[in-house]
Amino acid sequence: MSPSPNDPLTLHFVDDSPVAGLALAERRVASPEATIICVHGGLDRAGSFRRLARRLEHFDVVAYDRRGYQGSRSLTPLSLCDHVEDLLVLARREGERAPVILFGHSFGGVVTMGAASREPSLARLVVVYEAPLPWVLARPSARPTPGDDPGAEVETFFKRMVSGSAWHRLSEEERQSRRLDGPALLADLTALREEPPFDLASLTTPLAYVHGDATLVDYYRALCAALQIVNPAINTIELTHAGHGAHLSKPDLMATVLERLWEQQCVLE
Repeated sequence: MSPSPNDPLTLHFVDDSPVAGLALAERRVASPEATIICVHGGLDRAGSFRRLARRLEHFDVVAYDRRGYQGSRSLTPLSLCDHVEDLLVLARREGERAPVILFGHSFGGVVTMGAASREPSLARLVVVYEAPLPWVLARPSARPTPGDDPGAEVETFFKRMVSGSAWHRLSEEERQSRRLDGPALLADLTALREEPPFDLASLTTPLAYVHGDATLVDYYRALCAALQIVNPAINTIELTHAGHGAHLSKPDLMATVLERLWEQQCVLE
């Protein structure tokens, strides 16, 4: 059952987005310790953070459909720089209310790191979950070059990241909705094949790279080792029994990680 839009514990979309055309959702609490801005990955949406938001009782939570996706499909261009700029606008506004934590899932993690590189003092903490960083360490089996058919790429991507059976369980309306996100997905995939978009060695905002112990655990362990060579200040964390969609399948665990990282950051400051 979908949560009620009036449920104070869950994310609900609002009308006061600081970026025209950007679909913004939020969940506010009375006295937030900080505001966690959640940035989704490829072929995803703000709503995927609902379960996580309900468990972050001491934080304001803000999420949004990235430009080109779902409620923000009308926004272009779709470059990584434009995604970063959207996040910076949101973070500047939220920073006037409370300290800011950036949480990026998958490609959303690339966006959060890009924002922290642009304005290091804007966020007090950046947490990324299994963000793709092929310029630091290539995956053991490179993904095929994206094709020029956005709809076909969506289906291929969904089947690879979720499953073929899950794709076929979607209604035709749901499949078509996903296909409409195809141009944004292609832009995300293309961005990862370009030159390194920022310098991790010079990143000064506290950063935690989190990953699970599922299929690609050996790769993520090697990536974390490479990250700590690039920038020894980067904190790396492995979660047990967690796959790529940990914010969906393990929201309690993910909330605990975010809370503990924030507590540690407060102690260090």
